[in-house]
Amino acid sequence: MSNLDRQAALTVCGGRGFVVAEPVRELLSPRHVQLGESTEVRRLLPNLGRRMVGAWAFVDHYGPDDIADEPGMQVPPHPHMGLQTVSWLHDGEVLHRDSTGSLETIRPRELGLMTSGRAISHSEESPKSHARYLHGAQLWVALPDAHRHVDPHFQHHANLPQVTAAGLTATVILGELDGAASPGTTYSPLIGADLALTAGAETSLPLEPDFEYAVLSMSGEAHVDGVPVLPGSMLYLGCGRTELPLRALSDAGLMLLGGEPFEEEIVMFWNWIGRSQQDIEEAREAWMTGTRFGEVKGYDGVPLPAPELPATPLKPRGRVR
Repeated sequence: MSNLDRQAALTVCGGRGFVVAEPVRELLSPRHVQLGESTEVRRLLPNLGRRMVGAWAFVDHYGPDDIADEPGMQVPPHPHMGLQTVSWLHDGEVLHRDSTGSLETIRPRELGLMTSGRAISHSEESPKSHARYLHGAQLWVALPDAHRHVDPHFQHHANLPQVTAAGLTATVILGELDGAASPGTTYSPLIGADLALTAGAETSLPLEPDFEYAVLSMSGEAHVDGVPVLPGSMLYLGCGRTELPLRALSDAGLMLLGGEPFEEEIVMFWNWIGRSQQDIEEAREAWMTGTRFGEVKGYDGVPLPAPELPATPLKPRGRVR
């Protein structure tokens, strides 16, 4: 999914100096963003008070939306660089096309993982004949400097490993959880897992104390480390934890996100991650002149134009807390 904000800002993220090195319970509220005509997303990262969680640099939650009589998701071709996109659905389907020639329909609890590397473009749309409801999350993982120029590629994994306990099924999207490892390619130590809890479940998950973590609520009513987390909100948990207590008051869906704190400072603008304002300026020029990012073939429509860069130069980042 794209960041369609026409007033996009240059944002500096990352760096260990902004990581909370101890356990905390910091509830993040979303910013509501319109995505096309019929889809509104709740943006949790980057957030005013929290820019990244490990290498996770962007989190949108959308739905459940009734799109029976709507076009659903319609995101025209747009570019990415320096990141991986993770498409995750609870309901509906998304048709992915990209400039490497990939064409894939992503369905609930299947991993659509696009590594942009140096440059890629893609489109996302609900198929013309689609399910009534659309509900999911779109997430970005920042690539470390050593890997941010890798060849672009797309992976689709329909079958992912699971960890189970009483009242809990955890599907490992990326990384490793309690010995179960996702087949998705990663470039830094991280974890992404989908947690399905049944009403009345009370359990805990093992965590890595060197990771920082957050939990996104997708549906239902659950308490995370004693804190009620409602759908569309995210609880930042800091570092230093060895386990995560969970309690479900109803059937609930959560996403666990975590990883080693991201060492490098990155610059985000629109759908690009670089290391400097010059990186972003060069990417914008390449996209607007039709070079570097390739062509998405088969999409019925025109690519998205890039927003204008801010007139003022990028300012150094101040501490969040």
